[in-house]
Amino acid sequence: MANHVVTTQTGVSFATRYLRLLAPGLGIKRWIGLGGFGWLLVSLGLLYLLAALLGVPLPSPLPSVFTGLLLLVAGGGVGLFSLMRLLAALPPGFLQNAPGPGLVDAIYRYRVRERGPKVVAIGGGTGLSTLLRGLKEHTANLTAIVTVADDGGSSGALRRELGVLPPGDIRNCLVALAEAEPLMTRLFQYRFGEGSSLQGHSFGNLFLVAMSGVTGSFEEAIQQSSRVLAIRGRVLPSTLASLTLSARMQDEVHVRGESQISEAGKHIRRLSMEPGDPPAYEEAVEAIQSADLIVLGPGSLYTSVLPNLLVPGIQEALRNSRAVRVYVCNVATQPGETDGYSGGDHIRALHRHVGRGLFQYTVVNNNVDATLPSDWPNAIVPLADLPVEGVETIYADVVNPDYRLRHDPDKLAKVLLNLYDRVKVKA
Repeated sequence: MANHVVTTQTGVSFATRYLRLLAPGLGIKRWIGLGGFGWLLVSLGLLYLLAALLGVPLPSPLPSVFTGLLLLVAGGGVGLFSLMRLLAALPPGFLQNAPGPGLVDAIYRYRVRERGPKVVAIGGGTGLSTLLRGLKEHTANLTAIVTVADDGGSSGALRRELGVLPPGDIRNCLVALAEAEPLMTRLFQYRFGEGSSLQGHSFGNLFLVAMSGVTGSFEEAIQQSSRVLAIRGRVLPSTLASLTLSARMQDEVHVRGESQISEAGKHIRRLSMEPGDPPAYEEAVEAIQSADLIVLGPGSLYTSVLPNLLVPGIQEALRNSRAVRVYVCNVATQPGETDGYSGGDHIRALHRHVGRGLFQYTVVNNNVDATLPSDWPNAIVPLADLPVEGVETIYADVVNPDYRLRHDPDKLAKVLLNLYDRVKVKA
C-alpha cells in the first residue's frame, strides 16, 4: 500500500498573507480598514497644518490650522479604536507567543488555525499530549477526550485521598495545548521532590484538585484551568464516573487496577472496567458527533486508549460519526501491555474489545531501521502482520529521531491532516 506524505506550502509572501487576511469572512478586515481610514485622516490633518504653516490655501469651512487639528484628533481616535478592536479579536497572550515576522503574519497563522478542521483526539498519557502538540499548530478546533482510569502515582494518591478524578492525564493535555507563558506551563509540570509531604505530586495536579474544590466540580476546574493556561482547544474527560480497570490475563488470573495491570508482566486477554456502563460525558459525545477528524491514540493500548472506548456512549458516538476515524499505532511496544505485539496485533486487540468499524484507517511508523538500546525493555513495533482486513494502513515516518520510543508531533500531525485532506477530496 502506498505511503501518503504530507506536503506543506512554503514561501508564502507577505503580500499574499495580507490579501488572504483581508479576504471576506475572516472577521478582522473591518478593523484593519477602519485603522487605514484613521491614518488617512491623520495624514490629511498633517497636510492642512503644513499648508497653514506655508500659507497655502486649502478648501475648508474653517481655518486650515483648526481643520488640521480636528483631523488629527479624529484620525488618532479612529486609529486607536480600531487597534483596540483588533487586539480584542485575538486570544489572550497571542502577540507575546507569536514568533517572528510580525503582526500580519501572526494574525494570518492564527486565522488559518481558526478555520482548521474539527479534530477530536482520544486517549491519555504521553502519547495524547504528544499528538496535541503537533495538531494545535494546524487547527484551533481541537478537543482532547481523556481517560480517567489512572490509579497510580500522584493522580492515584489524590484520587484515593480526596475522591477526585485522576488529574494527571488531563494536566498533561492542558499543558500540551497551552498558549500561556513558558513559566506557567513549567509550573504546572513541576513535581515536588523528596523531603516533603507533597513528594511525588505535581503542582498542576494539586491546582486542578484545589480548583475543583473552589468551583464545586471537576469539569468546571478543567475549564477554569484552561483559561489560566490560555489553551488552544478543549480538554474533556470521557466520563465523570470513578473507573477501575480490570484485566483477565492469558493464564486466567484477574488483575484489578490500572497501575497493577502493566506491572503484572503477563499477556492481557480481556480488559474490562467497573462500573461496566459508565455514562459518557455529554460534551465529549457532542464533540465526537461534530468532528471532521477523530484520532485514537497514540498511547498505552490497554490503559489509555481502550478505557475511553469501553465507555458505551463514547463507542456509540464513534460508530455513528461521519468523521474520518484513524487509529495511530504506537511506534514501540510497552512492557507489561504489548510485549511482542506487531502493528496488526494492536488493531486486532482493539477489534477484540470493541468490534470492527470504529476506525477506518491506521497510521503505522515505517521508519524502523534503527534499533533501540539493548537494555531498554521496549522494542520497535514491526511492520509484519499488516494490513488488517477492513482497515486501510497508512505507512509513514512519524517517529521522533531523538527519542525513538515516541512519535514526532509535527510529523504525525502532518500525516493525519494529509489523510484528512485526501479523504475529503474523494468525498
